[in-house]
Amino acid sequence: MTARNFEISVAAWSFHREIFSNRLTLIDTVALVREELDLGALELVNTLFEVPTARYVDKFAARAEEQRVTLPLLMCDGEGDLGAADLDERALALRNHQKWIWIAADLGCGAIRVNWKGWKGDEESVPIDDLIERSRATFSELVQLGMEHHVDILVENHGGPSSDPDLLVRLMEAVDSPHFGTLPDFGNFPEGTDIYAAVDAMMPWAGAVSAKCYDFGSNGEETSIDFERMLEICIDQHGYTGFIGVEFEGDRLPEREGTRACRDLLTRLRE
Repeated sequence: MTARNFEISVAAWSFHREIFSNRLTLIDTVALVREELDLGALELVNTLFEVPTARYVDKFAARAEEQRVTLPLLMCDGEGDLGAADLDERALALRNHQKWIWIAADLGCGAIRVNWKGWKGDEESVPIDDLIERSRATFSELVQLGMEHHVDILVENHGGPSSDPDLLVRLMEAVDSPHFGTLPDFGNFPEGTDIYAAVDAMMPWAGAVSAKCYDFGSNGEETSIDFERMLEICIDQHGYTGFIGVEFEGDRLPEREGTRACRDLLTRLRE
């Protein structure tokens, strides 16, 4: 059997408890990824930055180069609703995300991951066509800003309409740009969703993949997600060859142990 062709990265969110408890800093995760996990790619999260200043970004880029760690992706949270019904709210979200495009470019990231919300409270009352149209306009503008700096825009299933694969496909088709894509996450779907069918629907636009994981059994398998089936969808069926990022969010195992377990599982399934 031929080995699967994809690369393994680590999402810095895997260590968010250590970072938020001041036992680790985001910049320290660069060495952790290389020295403890023997991997060469780290996915960043804006809310974990100590300070998003030019001096800090330069220091971070130098640390990554020193450790031979690439930074393919910057995940952006808390910067506003790009699908909001209010025009001023969408405009503010667009401005807020622009600075992360600049930071991503300075760090050598090929993409930023953004969220897609657009309803508050009862989503059943939201006119879907209106949501798609206003989101199309905002995301198209964000894509243009990204293209100026060679940074693509990716939407993850991360709550709101983004976790509805049918709506996300409609958004991809509406924006219709090779620089606008999805970031399928193995988790983050509402209860009752067929997560395998949902990831399958997102894969034609995938610019990155997030291997969300929570716990592992004694056999090394993830206990709630069939990773072999997910890789059959992502790699075997869709021919994806980019990064699959380890994103550990479990409560039972320590973060580093859970992250290593996911790395080991992906490595075994790749080889």
